Amino acid sequence: MSNKMPAIFIGHGSPMLALEDNPFTPQWRRAAQQMPKPEAVLVVSAHWVSDGVTETTADAHELIYDFYGFPKALYQVRYPAKGSRQLAEQVQQQISQPAVAADNKRGLDHGTWAVLKHMYPQADIPVVQLSLDANLSMQQHIELAKQLKPLRKQGILILGSGNLIHNLRLMDRQRADEPFAYDWAVRAQEILLALVKSGDLDALANYRALGGDVQKAIPTAEHYLPLLYILALQENDDALDIFNTGFVGGSLDMTCVQVG
Repeated sequence: MSNKMPAIFIGHGSPMLALEDNPFTPQWRRAAQQMPKPEAVLVVSAHWVSDGVTETTADAHELIYDFYGFPKALYQVRYPAKGSRQLAEQVQQQISQPAVAADNKRGLDHGTWAVLKHMYPQADIPVVQLSLDANLSMQQHIELAKQLKPLRKQGILILGSGNLIHNLRLMDRQRADEPFAYDWAVRAQEILLALVKSGDLDALANYRALGGDVQKAIPTAEHYLPLLYILALQENDDALDIFNTGFVGGSLDMTCVQVG
């Protein structure tokens, strides 16, 4: 396939989005509808951090309900997407360092299925998940992601799932569904999105040097890293589309970023 697929980062928020629409989920569907149908989807989710880089290789996926305290209906959600041995092999061929291990037991976590359920509700596109290696530096994650660029020209949608600003400890859970933001979160978003627009990956990787607001916005890196994977795939001719920049609960933003 000669047409280059976009790559997209989805701010996924609560797993309850798998069951309900809100102002954000229709924009996920719109993004999927406006791009070519992918041959397969490679997902980098905040919810799979591992010792070494690992990918799913199962032919069929179980779902991982990696949360607690939610309504029973959420634990009954199904998303019967197939795996793809072909894509798993392509990933291993593209990533020269570090070596990519195979896991044929692990299923899809909610960072993957809660998003894809809206984007591709028929579950008719094969899915492979790629883990975040806890041993890599921010810059090493970016260099790993760059190795995946050729997959875009092979009809593969690379999807990062996390949140630009994700501080659950400071979230107002009584107002978890309300569209408001703390002042520090708004300031952090402005700083980070300016760097996203300018393509300054080095500054984004060194986010701890961006001041106290950004440090508060990104207390740990796992929800932030999938965005850097997507930005690392951007090429000179790729447009940049930023949408869903609203907040919920004060300290969680739903920003999505598409390249290409």
